Amino acid sequence: MLALPEVEAGEAEDSLTFSVRGKGLSWPYLARATPRGRRAPVPGVLAVRCRLERKELLLEAAPEVFLDDDHYRGYPAVLVRLEAIGTAELSDLLQDAWRLVAPKSLVKRAEG
Repeated sequence: MLALPEVEAGEAEDSLTFSVRGKGLSWPYLARATPRGRRAPVPGVLAVRCRLERKELLLEAAPEVFLDDDHYRGYPAVLVRLEAIGTAELSDLLQDAWRLVAPKSLVKRAEG
């Protein structure tokens, strides 16, 4: 993850977050145990930025890997069960997230 240009690691809820120039590309999934309860990290689940169209495809194609909840519905990020996804697929998803949040000039420099 940090090999991608200008990716910075941070911390939220005792978990790592990754961003480019302040725009998040992945972060821990926080859920509420009760409707108005405090959000707490869900171990083994990561939120990853993606286009809504891709999110819908991922959710339909692999519900054992990808999930959604009310908080993320309609939001351009998909929830990923880390134990159920392969390294190459997760890497591709994270690279696509980077392309979404990185400035166009940075993407052009990095890719060509």
